[in-house]
Amino acid sequence: MEELLNLFSVHREMIYFVALSIFVGVEVIGSVPTVLHTPLMSGANAIHGVVIVGAIYVMLNVDTDDVLALSLGFLAVLLGTLNVVGGFVVTDRMLEMFKKK
Repeated sequence: MEELLNLFSVHREMIYFVALSIFVGVEVIGSVPTVLHTPLMSGANAIHGVVIVGAIYVMLNVDTDDVLALSLGFLAVLLGTLNVVGGFVVTDRMLEMFKKK
């Protein structure tokens, strides 16, 4: 427990930054009109390939004994891949609506 409190005290600015970015993101997404929400989100999800590349890069430079960093990197790659695939699936379904039958 003391290690966790020490971690929070050492990385306090980073935690504040993440919390602030979450609130700003919720406000920005909340103000997007409903008609534009799905196209914007599907495009943003497809762009998350950057997250996958970054997570792989970090995992390559981590010591093999650091299980926490490797597991977080694996989780980032997994969730980023799901996000990219979901973005392409939603975009494909939207484009199918505009094709002539």
